[in-house]
Amino acid sequence: MNDFLHRMSNAAQQTRLGQLMDATRAIQRALHDQAAQGQDIAEAASPAPVAWLTPPAPPTVERAARGAERWLDGSASHRGRTLAYKLYVPPHVSDCGTAQRPLIVMLHGCTQGAADFAAGTNMNALARQAGALVLYPEQTQHANAQRCWNWFKPQHQERGRGEPEALAMLIRSIVAEHEVDGSRIYVAGLSAGGAMADILGRCYPDLVAAVGVHSGLPSGAASDLGSALSVMRQGAAPRADSGATAPVPPTIVFHGDADATVHVRNATAIVEAVRAAHRDPSGTLPEANASEGSAPAGRRYTRTVYTDGDGGARAEYWRLHGAGHAWSGGSAQGSYTDPTGVDASAEMLRFFLAHPLRTVVDA
Repeated sequence: MNDFLHRMSNAAQQTRLGQLMDATRAIQRALHDQAAQGQDIAEAASPAPVAWLTPPAPPTVERAARGAERWLDGSASHRGRTLAYKLYVPPHVSDCGTAQRPLIVMLHGCTQGAADFAAGTNMNALARQAGALVLYPEQTQHANAQRCWNWFKPQHQERGRGEPEALAMLIRSIVAEHEVDGSRIYVAGLSAGGAMADILGRCYPDLVAAVGVHSGLPSGAASDLGSALSVMRQGAAPRADSGATAPVPPTIVFHGDADATVHVRNATAIVEAVRAAHRDPSGTLPEANASEGSAPAGRRYTRTVYTDGDGGARAEYWRLHGAGHAWSGGSAQGSYTDPTGVDASAEMLRFFLAHPLRTVVDA
């Protein structure tokens, strides 16, 4: 295993032991050292856009050879629904120890597309160093005029139906085709994509190991367009049945407290639902541990980690002070980004790699 992967593994171990700030510093040092060695990676803490962080060009015949870095276009159909997608495949690392690699699924927000979301989040750059594939499904304008994922419609909030089923089938096809590690499949999204990520994690906890929600809404918060607009403006109340019996993947949440598009109360509702799902047999909720800090460019945040009796982080919430409806720490090369904030992509990747699926069910 090369030095970078060794450091990422140590960061994951530190997270499991509750040494969260040490884990964050470890991942940032690993990324920084890669830059110092001239290996095409920008320091994770840097808010400035870096030219190479844009998605790679479509592969030529030579670059598309097995083991090379690839940026692919594709589509998949299921029950009359077709999803186009882009897929980032990192270069093969000969000493990584296994052919199977993690998969991160990134669900864009309204009016966005795969290339835009990839450029804005910089996730491909981080995934390249971690040896992870990144899948960017695209919503069609036919399914939603603004290209939003239909998180607010009941037929798209259940396992085996609508968009969750289509996304799950797409993920399974990528797993089969690209030798993905079935215990390390993660889903993240922004806004409507964040809401769909939460739904997908709840509908398919046997497929999704952990979830990242940025400026999103909780599963089941709305049942039509009217209720969706209401919960976006006012925020969702924690559900009475939040995770009482159904398994819920560990979840990391980012939300700006000045978000005028999706109220920050929605972040609290997501976190409380995850906590309720991970209460112990005595009814005790995961313990909250809060700390404050600021990104290198000055954006302040409060980070709260919720740990269970074994010290495992079940949920993590970054409340971004003064931030609006934008991906924290993202690149100005994409839409809906806040380059002054903490690097949400790097923090999500750290959280994800610390949470492999406990029980892998055949996809």
